[in-house]
Amino acid sequence: MAEGCDVRRTFKFQIRPTVHQSAALTACLDAHRDLYNAALQERRDAYRHSTRTTIQYGDQSAQLKAVRGADPAQARWSFSSQQATLRRLDKAFAAFFRRVKSGETPGYPRFRGRNWFDTVDWPKDRDGCRWDSTPGNPGSTRVYLQGVGHVKVNQHRPVAGIVKTVSVKREGRRWYVVLSCDGVPARPLPATGAVVGVDMGVASFLTTSDGQHVANPRHLAASAGKLARAQQAIARCKRGSNRRRKVRDRVAAAHRKVRRQRLDHAHKTALALVHDHDLICVEALQVRNMVRRAKPKPDPDMPGSFLPNGGAAKTGLNKSISDAGWGCFLAQLHAKAESAGRTVIEVNPANTSRTCPECGHCSADNRRTQAAFRCVRCGHTAHADVNAAVNILRAGLALHAAQAA
Repeated sequence: MAEGCDVRRTFKFQIRPTVHQSAALTACLDAHRDLYNAALQERRDAYRHSTRTTIQYGDQSAQLKAVRGADPAQARWSFSSQQATLRRLDKAFAAFFRRVKSGETPGYPRFRGRNWFDTVDWPKDRDGCRWDSTPGNPGSTRVYLQGVGHVKVNQHRPVAGIVKTVSVKREGRRWYVVLSCDGVPARPLPATGAVVGVDMGVASFLTTSDGQHVANPRHLAASAGKLARAQQAIARCKRGSNRRRKVRDRVAAAHRKVRRQRLDHAHKTALALVHDHDLICVEALQVRNMVRRAKPKPDPDMPGSFLPNGGAAKTGLNKSISDAGWGCFLAQLHAKAESAGRTVIEVNPANTSRTCPECGHCSADNRRTQAAFRCVRCGHTAHADVNAAVNILRAGLALHAAQAA
């Protein structure tokens, strides 16, 4: 990326609301959730009980003034944030119809329960909200939210660019403000002249074509015992009791800790690759498809019965892939490379681990074990993951040259 180019970035800070402000934020979430569910119910009723009428965002947005006039609980909050909630529902329906047309699993938009609606968006700064940072004095930073007031922000780093949108998110008992900023200056790094291929894995988180291995931290596996005990405690609690709620919060807190650990590891690993290399070649992984459960195999000889499909092994592999957080890492790698002026090339991962880089022979017999690669044609031996990373690098360089031409 050239010097002086701007990028769009997101800044997330924890906020410190008072007791009254925390209650107001909870009421804000509940009001927007009620609006979302009511708009969804209106769309369902209009399609089912009338002449299959389709209601669009514009129709429901035009009703907001009347809704606010009839319901003081809705009039308390920002008009723009309520429009953003209606747009959120409209995007859910647009995604639903897109999946229907493409033949995918539709996934009709669902009603949101109390624990399934944790974010409110303000689409424009100074329209129902105001990011009011005080330069040089981070301790006095406040964010103003209509109906809540000026809330203290734990701003741990400066905000760059122009604040375009403001969001408030609840995670357990913590509250966060998320700022989306345009015009954030890119910070290109000096050229290193180095290129690298990266092979993602489960045994090792990643392996480079230079022979470096990054260990898989397996954060979820490390917390499995603690999570299992907490889940057992939930099973012993009476439904609806305060004790069950406390134990459930403890389970959620443990999962949030794992997510933060995984994100921290992705940040640091991606930053190291971007700092040391000008061109980074990775696999174009479809992680969502890779973690799908095994399809059942009906037994043709016994109707109603099924043949073994390796579902247990596939479930364990899916869990390990999800624990590794490949998608999170790739997202961070692309974002950091864009800001640093680096190039990331995604290549087709097919046969990269079973192709010999010396003679080009491709066979499943070349990789008999997880770690060892030995070409059955020319006898070339190497670590299997390093061999795959070398093939990824070669494919990426060829693709990069073709794109430049």
